Formats: sequence, C-alpha cells, structure tokens
Amino acid sequence: MVSVLQDRILEFHPDTLEYARKDVNLEKQGRIEEAVDILDDWVKKQRHFVKKDFSRDYLERTLISAKGMVERAKQRIDKLCTFKTLMPELYPKTVVKDEFAVLDNYVRYALLPKMSKEHYRVSIFNVKSDDYTSAHVHIFYKYVVVLNEYIRLRDYNCGYVIVMDFRDVNILNFMTKCTPLELRQIITIMTEGYGMRIKQIHIISTSKMVDTLLGFLKQALSTKLAGRIHLHKDNETLLDFFPKEIIPKEYGGEERSVQTLNDEWREAVTSKDFVDYFEEMYQAKTDESCRQANNFNEQYIGMPGSFRALSVD
Repeated sequence: MVSVLQDRILEFHPDTLEYARKDVNLEKQGRIEEAVDILDDWVKKQRHFVKKDFSRDYLERTLISAKGMVERAKQRIDKLCTFKTLMPELYPKTVVKDEFAVLDNYVRYALLPKMSKEHYRVSIFNVKSDDYTSAHVHIFYKYVVVLNEYIRLRDYNCGYVIVMDFRDVNILNFMTKCTPLELRQIITIMTEGYGMRIKQIHIISTSKMVDTLLGFLKQALSTKLAGRIHLHKDNETLLDFFPKEIIPKEYGGEERSVQTLNDEWREAVTSKDFVDYFEEMYQAKTDESCRQANNFNEQYIGMPGSFRALSVD
C-alpha cells in the first residue's frame, strides 16, 4: 500500500495521505487492508469484467473516492468499466500528443500542483478563443478522461474544485458548441466513474449572459453541484477562497502560469510510462453478454446516453 506520496507535478501536504484516509474512516490499522481485500475479491468474481487485476493502490484510491464505503466503491469500478464499453467515443485507445496539441489554440487546462488547505485539488479551465468547433470540444472531453485516469493513478485528495474562466470569449458561442447531454455524460464519467468529489465550481465572467450560462450548466449538473457554483467578475475574488501560493500568477497568485502547467501536464500524460498504463486501463471494460440483465437495469437505466438499447442477453 502507498506510504509516501510523490509525483512529477502533483504536490501534497505532509499529512495528506493520513488526512485522506481519516476523512473516510480508513485510518485505523488494518481497516484499509481489510476493505481492499474485500474489494479485490469482489472484482475477481465479476464475470462481466474484462480486467480483474487492479492494483491495491488503485483499489484504495477508489475506496477513498467512495468515502470509504465498499459497496459504493464496487459501483464506481463497475460503472467506470461499463462507461468505457458504452461510451467508447469519449475514451481514446491511447494518448497521442499531436491529437491534444490542437487544443492549445483554444483552451488552457491544468490541475494545480499545490492543494488547498482542505486537501482539495484545484483545476483551471480557461477558454482562450471563440474559433473552436464542436469537434474540438469532443477532443477536450477525451483529454479530461485522460487526466482523470492520471489522477486515479497518482493523486490522493479530499475533493476537487473547478475554476472556469470565460472572460476571453463569448459565452453564447460556448453554449452553441456544447450540448447538455454530452456535458452531462462527461460529468457523469468524472463523478460516478472516477469518483471526483466536486466541492466548488467557480465561474469567472464579465458577460451579461452569465445567467444564461448558469441555466445551461444546470441542465448538466445535479441540484447539489449547481448549488456549489460561485460567480466572479474578475480573478481577485478567487483569493477569497484560495491562498496565493497555489493560484497561478495571472490570477494574482504565486504558482506557475496556467500555460506552463498546461504544457507540463501534456508532457506527463504523454510520457511512455503513463501511455503504457493508459492503454492497459483502456482494456478495463465489460463483457455485457456475461452480466445479468436485471443488474444492468437497476444501475444504468436513467444514466445519460442510450443505454436502454443495449442488449445484455
């Protein structure tokens, strides 16, 4: 099991590992090993899982994302494997730098190295241009999946904060290039599959159409998540929520620029070791012919997408 947290980009507080385990009641000696044993045994018995040899570290991170609840962790793994099978258009088979380099003209996106004092991981999404197409949005969704796979491999945290900066673009243009259904699909993958516990969403915009954007986002977000949105007219008020040392310098902080972090993340997820790992995890799908139909219906009817049409004989 993990005893020290280290990564090429991600940084941690000295007590993050202990804090993350305690936050979900897995800090007692032997408790986490017992929970991982139960989860590992369950995975190996699932006939519809194509991959059954998840690492113990992976299972522990799944448990932490599931607030320490074994049954919820089982659902997380099942849903993530199922999403890879049922929504292949959002899952690249591998990670190719050139495929995602096209995004650099339109968007900067980075997870910040330093955590908040609450052990939250913060990400910044900054749309730079209005010239992107729906195809570029689709590529970005695939990139989000890649980063989520990296986070599941490397990170320990107690939640996520998303910052969305629309100051440089026309909000209406953004809404014409995205659809609520696709946005809901990627959010579902992030929250129900990878177990991202979104604590806050910050939107920076000076547009008079920001209320229209909120209405658009609420079509894709749960009521709980929609209630966690904070609006900002400039970046100065971000510092009411985060210390300067974790925020990039163009937002009034002391961290490396978003562009620099964006480039560093691109290098990290296209490194050979991670690409090999991603290709292995791409195979962690389901064989739906081996799943009981009633089990599928209970868990997936009502999820975004056209799952009702799937045959699970």
